[in-house]
Amino acid sequence: MKIYLETYGCTANKCDESIMIGILKKENHEIVNIIEEADILILLTCTVIGTTEQRMLSRIKAFKKTNKKIVVAGCMPSVQSDLIKSIVPNAFLLPPQYIHCINDMIMGKEINFIPKNKTLSTKYFKSIFAPISIAEGCTLSCSYCITHFARGKLRSFPMGEIVSDVCNALKQGCKEIQITAQDTASYGLDTGDNLGKLLSNICKIKDDFRVRIGMMNPFNVQKNLGSIISAYENPKIYKFLHLPVQSGDNDILKKMNRKYVVEDFLGIVDKFREKYPDITLSTDVIVGFPTETNKQFNRTADLLRKVKPDIVNITRYSARPLTEAKTMKGRVSTKIAKERSKYLTDLYATISKEKNKEHIGKKYTVLLTKKVENNTFVGRAGNYKPVITNEKVETGEFITLKIINSNSIHLFGKLI
Repeated sequence: MKIYLETYGCTANKCDESIMIGILKKENHEIVNIIEEADILILLTCTVIGTTEQRMLSRIKAFKKTNKKIVVAGCMPSVQSDLIKSIVPNAFLLPPQYIHCINDMIMGKEINFIPKNKTLSTKYFKSIFAPISIAEGCTLSCSYCITHFARGKLRSFPMGEIVSDVCNALKQGCKEIQITAQDTASYGLDTGDNLGKLLSNICKIKDDFRVRIGMMNPFNVQKNLGSIISAYENPKIYKFLHLPVQSGDNDILKKMNRKYVVEDFLGIVDKFREKYPDITLSTDVIVGFPTETNKQFNRTADLLRKVKPDIVNITRYSARPLTEAKTMKGRVSTKIAKERSKYLTDLYATISKEKNKEHIGKKYTVLLTKKVENNTFVGRAGNYKPVITNEKVETGEFITLKIINSNSIHLFGKLI
């Protein structure tokens, strides 16, 4: 059969995509890039915020017009199956835990819906990037989050299976391993393992590659902070820390049920920066959470000014089905939320521009990850900073570049 696949959302969804493509190719199906050529359409969905949900519904409606067989996978089938069925009653629904059932589903076979470790599934990677899931689900229950309903409780995959998964990705020519989970710091809390030990084992693989570690919740980072920081010493690990703070106000964090305070976040950042001064810090912020006052919002802005993150992912609060926050009183108007979002966006752009200037004149070993227009390449330095160069190079190469310029997003480098 000819199959068309669209994927949205997080790195975990991209890992699920690699599993589905791997299984389908193994079963001799053909993956096509044009909807009209396909027999079956697959949509890997995300529903983390309202605007994303609306985009998913728009794509489902577009798929319906083709009168082709439709599979809706990802988080929406777990938590919004009725909504999907209201648009496409005969759609096949495939929650994240059962991605491995994709071939049986499209072939009309009887399906045994039993979760399977994603590390045991055949995978196909389309580029030098390899998203690798190390766990499914989460230990926490943030009051605004729909994803923990969609993906369930934490289930860490065996360390040996993850290492084998990485080895298989490297054999396919991948160079950047993207370790992913809802919260990578929670890895092993259910099995007695921990993220630091996992990273150390991955880095024992004898090959040239880099590892990007996905989002870590500050609450769980604290449980194995020393082990994680030590694992970062290996040059194969990008010095990149994705540590969402979400708010600079402790009362809002409590309402979010984040289980840490601002001081915990600051302590973790300080320890990482003490060990790795050039580390790239990425954080997430939600503005307009129910009852957020101007004073509380200003605490978030002050926190960003103090910490000066390299990356800030800013989201306006979006009420999601099933969540505790959806029923909270004290809704912040859309107008105010937009104003706060714009203010932080402008602040972040200023901070990022100044931070990137600090790298001018430095020399970095860069993994070239993508060729863009006009024979220009984008790569990642050891601290995960994106570096642009127009040298005569190839994707997948490791080269040494001197940083000669920067803007708020990129560094620009030339061969020494």
